[in-house]
Amino acid sequence: MSNGEKDKLGEKLHDVEAARENEWARKRDQELLEKMREAAHDNEAARSRSQASIEKLHNQPAAVCPECKQELVPNTDRSVGGMICPQRHGAWFGWDAVAKIMNDFAHSKK
Repeated sequence: MSNGEKDKLGEKLHDVEAARENEWARKRDQELLEKMREAAHDNEAARSRSQASIEKLHNQPAAVCPECKQELVPNTDRSVGGMICPQRHGAWFGWDAVAKIMNDFAHSKK
């Protein structure tokens, strides 16, 4: 084999290696993009559920604090939700909010 043939073979091997690296990078990028799309979809679904919960709270008859009889107001903390007494006598949450609080608390202990 002459030097020219060795150089051509070396170039071909280099080209094959570069093509394999490019294919690996393309697949990895595709996987990462898919994960990002799934996360965005999950976030949008959670945001829609939160918005629906807020609208549901606003459409319910006014709840009052059992202690001071003032109308409860929506909690402005979007990560929790629920209704609170303006005089700070208590807070009332639906089961979804309680489950989220318990889940967040369990994960914060790790």
